[in-house]
Amino acid sequence: MPYVTVGQENSATIDLYYEDFGTGQPIVLIHGFPLNGHSWEKQVLVLLNAGYRVITYDRRGFGDSSQPSIGYDYDTFADDLNALMTKLDLQDAVLVGFSMGTGEVTRYLGKYGSERIQKAVLMAPVPPFLLKTDDNPEGVDQSVFDGIMNAIVKDRPAYFSTFFRDFFNVDVLLGERISNYAIQASWNVAAGASAKGTLDCVPSWLTDFRDDLPRIDVPTLIIHGDADRILPLESTAARLPKLIKNSQLVVIPGGPHAINWTHADQVNPVLMDFLQQE
Repeated sequence: MPYVTVGQENSATIDLYYEDFGTGQPIVLIHGFPLNGHSWEKQVLVLLNAGYRVITYDRRGFGDSSQPSIGYDYDTFADDLNALMTKLDLQDAVLVGFSMGTGEVTRYLGKYGSERIQKAVLMAPVPPFLLKTDDNPEGVDQSVFDGIMNAIVKDRPAYFSTFFRDFFNVDVLLGERISNYAIQASWNVAAGASAKGTLDCVPSWLTDFRDDLPRIDVPTLIIHGDADRILPLESTAARLPKLIKNSQLVVIPGGPHAINWTHADQVNPVLMDFLQQE
């Protein structure tokens, strides 16, 4: 199993598990909370068949990566991504982030620039800034995130059961676009993640990306479902076209948060069209 070492905590190295398949232009897929790189299953097959090199990796604390007690912030997450990009010496790559993974894409481009990057995709994005403040009235009240953290501490497995109902809009899409088996598989991945990392990721969602967004200087595709209950469209993706130069927003009607799974039949053609544009 391939790993890249990104740090050290006491006697143990901090290692990220990654997968690197195919040939052609590299597409780096960055997963959401609280999943792993395998959550891109419905995109990986399509991209490989289209002749792309596909790289996925597990964020620290999740999947088969190390589970340290430190580093669950977007500066560190961007450093982790940069370590992978450097190890594989990727050039003309496309960064594709889903949900929490859009923070890595945004902070990486804001911090490291686009020397290695040709395009970017933000799917169900966290940016620009989730927290409601005086200068960000479109954000969400701090009390919501306090409640999430309390629920994780009280009963993390039970929290995930509730979370995935809204992640997939189960009451609407079960049996049509999502199965109980897929929900259970996602729960299994989440339950195996670091308890400390799961909790520490919540404050990271409140990162202010507004200074990073103007630094994105590559063509950027934004995709969001208009029925997203985790990251509402109006608080996130709908605000981004004015903040990112050379960007386009595609809204998936009826799409929940997990559009890359439930609405892959609509998301994948949009993604492929964007990748093939000159």
